[in-house]
Amino acid sequence: MVSMDRFLAFAAMSLLVIVIPGPSVLFVIGRALAHGRRTAVATAFGNVFGSYLLVVAVAIGVGSLVERSVVAFMALKLAGAAYLVFLGVQAFRHRKDLKVSAIGAEPSGAVVAARGDLRTVLDGVLVGVTNPKGIVFFAAVLPQFVDHSAGQLSLQMLLLGLVPISIGLITDTLWGLTAAAARTWFARSDRRLSVIGGAGGFAMIGLGVTVAATGRAD
Repeated sequence: MVSMDRFLAFAAMSLLVIVIPGPSVLFVIGRALAHGRRTAVATAFGNVFGSYLLVVAVAIGVGSLVERSVVAFMALKLAGAAYLVFLGVQAFRHRKDLKVSAIGAEPSGAVVAARGDLRTVLDGVLVGVTNPKGIVFFAAVLPQFVDHSAGQLSLQMLLLGLVPISIGLITDTLWGLTAAAARTWFARSDRRLSVIGGAGGFAMIGLGVTVAATGRAD
């Protein structure tokens, strides 16, 4: 279906794009600093799932229409930026709720924990699906690696899309775990932990403003 040379070429292209930190990576780092390792990992999973929804959109023809439409592109981008700012403000407002004794502690009750993880994953999905970098990459780059003579173009895109998704899951998780480890290392007192949580909030707010200000080339 997908030739090995096209597969490897797309994998190399994806790696080059992914290793440059973008909105998804910075979002995972901000969440890790504000909330810790568990939230960072759940956010990374949500991010890649949201990114794969972009792949699906491109495969069925929606992605290219969004990429070409200024109005649709701007609407998605601003929605994602606004949500990033909202999450950042929430993290900053609740920074004083962070306690050293809570580091590494599990939420009370399996239902509460599952609900919290699901909400975190959904946050990541929303940011991933409105990521301007992902929209442009999947809409403009992915179709170029499809072999039209082989047919089943949508299936080819869905298979190729798993490549950057897999790479992104690994790299985003590593970024999140690294940031969470730094958070734990700094968390020698409630005051310093509060500062780290606030820094994570500011990082997300700054990221939201940056996403809103970037042009279509980003």
